[in-house]
Amino acid sequence: MSAKIIVAGAGHGGIAVAAILAQNGYDVTVYEKEKEGTLGYDWTDIFAPGALKIAGIDMPDEEKYEYKENMTFYSTNMKIGLRQDVSPDQLEIKMERKDIYAHLINHAVNCGVKFVYECKIECPLMAGNRVVGIKTSLGNFYGDLIIDAAGIDSPVRTKLPAVCGIEKIPGDFSQFNVFRAFYNRGTEEEVKDKYKVCLLPGGNTGVGWIAAEEEYSDLLIGLFEKLTDEKVNEIATLFRSENPVLGTELKRGGQYVKIPVRQPLAIMVCDGYAAIGDSAFMTVPVIGSGIANSLRASRMLADTVIADKYNCFCADTLWDYQVKYYKNLGSGLAQLACVKLLLAELKPEELDFMFENGILTGKDLTIGADSTSLVSFINFSPTDMINKAKNVCKDTVLLKKILMTGKRIASVVAVTTTMPRHWNRQSVFRWAKQYKMCFQIK
Repeated sequence: MSAKIIVAGAGHGGIAVAAILAQNGYDVTVYEKEKEGTLGYDWTDIFAPGALKIAGIDMPDEEKYEYKENMTFYSTNMKIGLRQDVSPDQLEIKMERKDIYAHLINHAVNCGVKFVYECKIECPLMAGNRVVGIKTSLGNFYGDLIIDAAGIDSPVRTKLPAVCGIEKIPGDFSQFNVFRAFYNRGTEEEVKDKYKVCLLPGGNTGVGWIAAEEEYSDLLIGLFEKLTDEKVNEIATLFRSENPVLGTELKRGGQYVKIPVRQPLAIMVCDGYAAIGDSAFMTVPVIGSGIANSLRASRMLADTVIADKYNCFCADTLWDYQVKYYKNLGSGLAQLACVKLLLAELKPEELDFMFENGILTGKDLTIGADSTSLVSFINFSPTDMINKAKNVCKDTVLLKKILMTGKRIASVVAVTTTMPRHWNRQSVFRWAKQYKMCFQIK
């Protein structure tokens, strides 16, 4: 008799792992609160196409995607632009979010996955310390394994008992409150830098971008603080003063969402439970893109489940999934989370100083949805290091913040290296405590 797998929420990684498991004979059902055919925000998204292959998913039809432009990063004053130089073999693709979902769901259905829509998940069902099912608006559903793909505020993860040891809320400086909208083009003139990203927009802690497309201008504002219409209008007005291509007529979008921008969960599994995607905080911390990482994780989780020949699906057998994830992705993403914390601590004048004095360059900012560690986009020569160090020393306060970030990164590297390779509750909980301490803001 095949094991029954429940996927709570139709996140990208959850759909992908469901497909792999269904192909391998498991009885897999995805429970999703939204209506069929309505998944996905009204906007485009970017991800590394190679992740589809890892998850065993074909590329979408060519008319459904295009390759993304290089980004140009600006500091708060929007005066100096540092352009990325992403190599052609690392270019990401851009697709409508709804098309991404349709592609993944069609693949999963063809693999034998069942979907139940308009089913609001309320909380996990427990038998002692084991997750055995989900309570929903359509009743209780039980399974041998519950895969949590219900997002940043997952009603499964956030309502697990403390005995599971899994973090419930993202924490300070761990999520962007995002507004995304598409406006008319304010001018038809050719734009030199079509994809502008502003760090600390208007002096606010976060990021913003303007992408000049042929038919519209794409605006994103993501801040750590709560977003209001007044704050969005304030930053949008500032952007328009420097970028007349951003019009005022709303064409589509206009949604407020939350995106995790932090290190992956310290513990992603417990008896009968595994988290994936935004439920496990798998996004690239600096920019919030997580589709590719979730797809890659789907293969790791599926392989771990399939290797469990007796269908125990306990923390002991599921722990290998976390070990694989941290070895391939998680450790590097945790380092990037330290860089994100530096961004949260910088003052606008300090960021301007870094741009103006060559401490940050276009090479340093060649980061995208496929960046999974510091070494994936930082490539300093000895001369670069010496010049950057000389310039940083001109500002002792900034120097202190950068040194603290370096110390934090070193701690993360040391701690993630010592992650237990096998499940032992006491050892894992002790390790998780040390890991979480690396990201505490004093």
